[in-house]
Amino acid sequence: MIQRFRQRLNELGARAILDTDSEQDRLRKTLLIFASALMGCGSVLWLVIYWAMGIKFSATVPFIYILATAVSLAVYLWKLNFDVFRFIQIGLFLFVPFVMQWSIGSYVSSSGVMLWALLAPIGAILVYDARQSIPWFVAYIVLAAVSGVFDYYLASELPKNVSMQTIAVFFTLNFVAMSSIIYVLVTYFMRQREKLQAALDNEHLLLMKEQAQSERLLLNILPGPIAERLKASRDTIADGFANVTVMFADIKDFTHLSGHQPPIVIVESLNRVFSHFDGLAEKYALEKIKTIGDAYMVAGGLIGRHTDNTANDGLAHTHAMLSMALDMLDYMETLPPVGDTRLKLHIGLCTGPVVAGVIGIKKFIYDLWGDTVNLASRVTDKAAAGSVLVDANTYQRMNALYEFDGPVILDVRGKGEVIAYKLLCRRSGVTAYGPVRELN
Repeated sequence: MIQRFRQRLNELGARAILDTDSEQDRLRKTLLIFASALMGCGSVLWLVIYWAMGIKFSATVPFIYILATAVSLAVYLWKLNFDVFRFIQIGLFLFVPFVMQWSIGSYVSSSGVMLWALLAPIGAILVYDARQSIPWFVAYIVLAAVSGVFDYYLASELPKNVSMQTIAVFFTLNFVAMSSIIYVLVTYFMRQREKLQAALDNEHLLLMKEQAQSERLLLNILPGPIAERLKASRDTIADGFANVTVMFADIKDFTHLSGHQPPIVIVESLNRVFSHFDGLAEKYALEKIKTIGDAYMVAGGLIGRHTDNTANDGLAHTHAMLSMALDMLDYMETLPPVGDTRLKLHIGLCTGPVVAGVIGIKKFIYDLWGDTVNLASRVTDKAAAGSVLVDANTYQRMNALYEFDGPVILDVRGKGEVIAYKLLCRRSGVTAYGPVRELN
């Protein structure tokens, strides 16, 4: 029977609760319907007992409550006006017990049936909120005081067919039944709130995981400080830097090679090479800017993460860049051939001023512009396979730490004659820069 009752209650809940209701509204509606059902069961019990004892006038009060509850619930299921249903039910919780007491006699002769009215302010806390429950509690206190006045001035003898033993039994029933209903309602409320809190905690955890993943994805696209600025403001991000080293690394004749190999081989080869370069950029605290086909672009000196232990003029990022370039050449020597061709890099580096900023609102990118960028790209085109060419500015900064060959005069499109130097190796006693940050 309990299982059937719960099934009917669930069916009512499914009809009474809307898909658009918040979790709090769902809980309030469920609690009120649950409380009304419990109060109805109690009313049926008192109706039967009072009728059997011959107190027929008082027996009509729980009957009227059952009828009023059924009608208000039917109207609610029809109109789905929860505010009206809530007001009617809390009002019935409050007034019906007092009417029953007044119809029987005094507080003693009615066995304290007015205690059932305590469900009104308690129910109001559960289905309204603490502030909105105050008027209901005040009404309960006023009615209790009025009943006390009635008992003091108008108390009559006990009904002839009601003994003190019977009154004691009814006191016990009233206290036990009312306490049980309040306990069940509060327990149900707490359990549902715990479930709701657990669901919220789980959603919060999932949200934090999604946020962390979004943060990682964003940091894979943009430098950390730039990402923070982009999240904080929609203003255009554009900065000028006077001392940036830019490097392009291009795989020699890769376009020709890609026409003679399956696409999966080409993509896997590029991914293997560029993933290793990403690790080197992370190791030396340099900023990968982008890949352009088979070219890899990286820059140093944009964010100021380097601590220069080798020079006094802010040259740490240039030292790191040259160390990375040599490591890149060494790595390419370890790779197996693709088909019959060994992959070779030609690398160009230039140091100077650049403009940096974020372009676009979809698939945006942090990019660099200026003569330094253009010159680095042109110098890369002039570098032989397996070699690194640097401009005069980079040479002057790093001549004390690295050995170079040259100078050589390059005829650069759009720039005319440009002086460049071929990077050979580190000078004796000079170690690779860093690592600034160890890889995880």
